Amino acid sequence: MPRNTASEASNVHEARTALGKRLRELRQHAGLTGKQLAESLAWPPSKISKLENGRQTPTDDDLRAWARITDAPGEVDALLAKLHTLETQHAEWQRLLRTGARAHQSALAELDAKIRFYRVFETMIVPGLLQIPEYAKACLGHGSVMDEVRDDIAEAVQVRMRRQDILYAPDRRFHFVLTEAALRYRLCSPTAMLGQLDRLVSLSTLPNLKLGVIDFRTLYRHEFPTHGFWLLGEDLVQVETFSAELNLAQPQEIELYGKIFESLAGIASYGRAARQIIMRVIDDLSAEVEEDPPTR
Repeated sequence: MPRNTASEASNVHEARTALGKRLRELRQHAGLTGKQLAESLAWPPSKISKLENGRQTPTDDDLRAWARITDAPGEVDALLAKLHTLETQHAEWQRLLRTGARAHQSALAELDAKIRFYRVFETMIVPGLLQIPEYAKACLGHGSVMDEVRDDIAEAVQVRMRRQDILYAPDRRFHFVLTEAALRYRLCSPTAMLGQLDRLVSLSTLPNLKLGVIDFRTLYRHEFPTHGFWLLGEDLVQVETFSAELNLAQPQEIELYGKIFESLAGIASYGRAARQIIMRVIDDLSAEVEEDPPTR
């Protein structure tokens, strides 16, 4: 059965709904109607409804105000803990990138310092730790289409390049699995794509790095790729959607993604066979570049 991010989104919705239910209980225990609470807080009544029904995520100040008006100051810490757990699980790009892409890359670098084993599957993009600067610039630049995102792509690329130093650390292990589609999607110029593909060939020879490629002609007997994901150590899975970065830490989620990764890794080609696939893509792209030389 194909899986996508629907189950993860469902988990987030359930967490937001549970928080809303607790807010409703506090309001009812205080003997307040939704309209009365809204008036006390100078909020529109619709906000009360949205928060209680899990259709809107509250802020820290919202929760403190709610606890104050419902005479439940002792609930503040528990409410904030629920909110921050929710925010960690579902980190919206609008919020993550508000201080710029560079800050987010720096946060990832801090996480890198704690991880010793990476298992990464990508369907349509070369993973950030394997990217060359031109390719990274194109990938990070896609985030700039969102409102209120600071344009610091050049600085973010530099941080991403520095993060790649961990590829050469003897105490780290990496297992990347890419589909052939990830090698062929044009996220930058053909010349830059050729450089990116050459970089993958080079990295595939590192002793602590396994690079698997799933050929277009491969028959998917079990799991088939619906989205990329990163297994970071044994305690965290990261999944990127258009709107957010999902951080999954439930044991059953870790186990599920571990099984899916092993299934996909089991049908990938490695070593010389993987490099042959990459070289085939290089040959196809080189032929295009030769047929259409750059004009002055």
